[in-house]
Amino acid sequence: MCLKKRLWKEVAIVEVLSGGELTLATRRLDLKPLTSQDLDIIQSVWCDPQVMYYVGDVTTPEDVIQDMPQITSRGAGGRVGIWCISRKDTGQKIGNIVLLPVSIDEDDTDWSQVVPYAYPKDEIEVGYQLVPDAWGQGYASEACERILRFAFEKTDLPSVVANTDPDHTASKHVLEKCGMRFVGLKRAYGYDDQAWYELTRREWEEEDCM
Repeated sequence: MCLKKRLWKEVAIVEVLSGGELTLATRRLDLKPLTSQDLDIIQSVWCDPQVMYYVGDVTTPEDVIQDMPQITSRGAGGRVGIWCISRKDTGQKIGNIVLLPVSIDEDDTDWSQVVPYAYPKDEIEVGYQLVPDAWGQGYASEACERILRFAFEKTDLPSVVANTDPDHTASKHVLEKCGMRFVGLKRAYGYDDQAWYELTRREWEEEDCM
């Protein structure tokens, strides 16, 4: 067997999920893979100082336009990427939720790891951003619980992590409500002493059976 054929057999190609399998729903929300048609909601959250207060620098509308081809890309057969969150009753887009490789030293996602047929080498994190009008209504927890279920039902991930500013009480409450466990203060996105959370596959399975 030639080297090229042997290497091809050794590479685990991740099966691609259909659009229907990537479209998720909760009692009140629809979660759909982000597309270029969702420019409006990304500009709404990334350009809002309130939303970005604990996250990072505010983005300009022009930068969001430039970044859309990158941030709509998906990895691991569609399992890794960004979903747009919409309300079922009104159809209003209220934010986004992600499963993406977590960055330690850089201030942004390493998009070079988001490739069609393989999982990223770094740990996968869940993260979300909602417009202020949607705060305090349980939408973040609802979306987060659904994306974690997707992660453990439709991926091979052994765990999912999350990180947030240690002063972001609301975000920590959401993660804990979704069953994630605080594991300490660690570096993330170039910031020291971020609050890290984790949920392993075994923990999720045990909790789901209760």
